Amino acid sequence: MSESQTTVRLLPWSTPDGNPCFLAGDGSGYVSRVADSIETMQLDMADELLGHADDMLGDPKVTVRELRFLATELATALRDTRRVAVSRGARLSSSALGSEGHGSDACAGG
Repeated sequence: MSESQTTVRLLPWSTPDGNPCFLAGDGSGYVSRVADSIETMQLDMADELLGHADDMLGDPKVTVRELRFLATELATALRDTRRVAVSRGARLSSSALGSEGHGSDACAGG
């Protein structure tokens, strides 16, 4: 990506009122590195949770309350993983098409 190319990235967190947060920039700044780190943590947590789910689902002694908690955590992990996939997919599409985004290096709520 050239220095002058700007892309818009969906960040792995939301604005305080729950709207998506986006970053416009070249992808090399501090906020981009923080977002990369958070995405990696989210994906690692999803992997760990899947392992935990496999163990729990194989245990006949697991309670309904434990399974509800597991389902809640799995839903959160799935939302996070989907957001990472959407963000990365959009960036791949942008770079493959050679399109330029708009805006400045700032976080903006949707």
